[in-house]
Amino acid sequence: MLTAHHITKYYNIQPVLEDVSFSINPGERVGLIGPNGSGKTTLLRILAGREQPDMGHVTLTPAGLRLGYLPQGFEPDPSLTVGQLISQAVGDPATLETEIGRLALALAEAPDQPALQAAYDAVLRRLSQHDPGRAPAMLSALGLDGVPAGQPVSQLSGGQKTRLALALVLLDEPQLLLLDEPTNHLDIDMLLWLEEWLAGFPGGALLVSHDRTFLDRTVNRILDLDPEKHAVRQYAGNYSDYLDQYLHEREKQVAAYRDQVDEIRRVRQDIARTKEQARQVEITTTPRQPGVRRYAKKVAVKARAREKKLERYLASGERVEKPKSGWQMKLEFDNAPHLGRDVLALEELAVGYPGQPPLLQGLNLAVQAGERVVLTGPNGTGKTTLLRTIAGRLDPLAGRVRLGASVRLGYMSQEQELLDPAANALETIQAAAPLNQTEARSFLHFFLFGGDDPLRPAGELSYGERARLALATLVAQGSNFLLLDEPINHLDIPSRERFEQALTHFEGTVLAVVHDRYFIQRFATGVWWAEGERLSRA
Repeated sequence: MLTAHHITKYYNIQPVLEDVSFSINPGERVGLIGPNGSGKTTLLRILAGREQPDMGHVTLTPAGLRLGYLPQGFEPDPSLTVGQLISQAVGDPATLETEIGRLALALAEAPDQPALQAAYDAVLRRLSQHDPGRAPAMLSALGLDGVPAGQPVSQLSGGQKTRLALALVLLDEPQLLLLDEPTNHLDIDMLLWLEEWLAGFPGGALLVSHDRTFLDRTVNRILDLDPEKHAVRQYAGNYSDYLDQYLHEREKQVAAYRDQVDEIRRVRQDIARTKEQARQVEITTTPRQPGVRRYAKKVAVKARAREKKLERYLASGERVEKPKSGWQMKLEFDNAPHLGRDVLALEELAVGYPGQPPLLQGLNLAVQAGERVVLTGPNGTGKTTLLRTIAGRLDPLAGRVRLGASVRLGYMSQEQELLDPAANALETIQAAAPLNQTEARSFLHFFLFGGDDPLRPAGELSYGERARLALATLVAQGSNFLLLDEPINHLDIPSRERFEQALTHFEGTVLAVVHDRYFIQRFATGVWWAEGERLSRA
């Protein structure tokens, strides 16, 4: 269905992709993984035709293959409504007929234009397949049937935006899917729906995701994009299969490297011993002993030959490279003040927006020191609204939020809107903690901001970079009670694992909105489930 032939891409003089080749066949579910910044989104954009490679090309089979592309950040015109976006995707019959007529006239004047023919075929297909009931059925399947058609997309939650973006892609009935982090903001019910839908999808799919459980349940092949070599390596099976193979390969490489180090040391010692023996013969004999001296010279020549051979080996591609540990995010919560026993109490709390019915009400729950509570449930039930209310950014509709006297609250929002888009990472950290420029740069280095990255405005950072900057800000503030709204969205797998480890050693308290099932199993000491207008302890 799709073949990437030797794709190479540079930004300025920096390589992003080098000689990347692979194919996707019908029925295959391929997972594309790699650290943030390794080029995954760039590769998907090239495959989708949104960006051109510097070398290489992409072949679709057949040439008119319908390709559905879901970008990582869904940012439509905020003035548009949900209904307007759906109408654009499905098409109005009268508008489609007008477009068919226009394209037919253009084809009559220029019948040898393949782009015009492809456009005509696409509009004709949309018109012939127009079904007024298809869009409502898709919206219902994705849990969007309760969203008013007149609601601006700017008012949708992160999960609703992701589901709407998915609906727009799937309504076009693609034969091949390119999905860039489709699980971001999706609740568990929607994750299960997407997994089931993909299982029945007859076409091929390339999925960029950092959700390890989702990858285990959906893909049958992994492409691992190496940020050092800028190339992909293929592994059969799901994510767990890949991890087993990768770790086994790494163990073999470590063992081979250690054997190589030992052998090089032995050869060098042998060369040094041989050269010393030849030197000793030369200084302890006289010209009247020519036979002994000739033999010593031969030994010295042999030692030099072995030395040059070793140098050639070390300079060649035959030697085993030292395994690299990789540059992983370092996250330490070590400056938070001690908490008292009572951290948070919700007393008959109702949350929502003025003039509208409460999203959650009658909440009587408490969080004690040291607890790690996960808040989960369907999108749109008020989880983000509850965290914003606890953080003091929204007033309660009824009841109260009571925080412990020693609580130092740190709040990470779902879409990083708390970051000033005009401020760079250096300014953001210096505003959060009394650090000079050198200290702030060193601190940001722990969060993978190197080179000139700390000087880039937050508005120009990738989603993963913004997530890391938001986390760095919380650490710098020295918070002891963390409110985290989907904190691991956009974090790559190594950063998720490092974040999990850091939270395990965090001595404070955490209340986090999370839908990542792998993270919940490893992290949570308690779960609050949101459904209807209530919260229940699971």
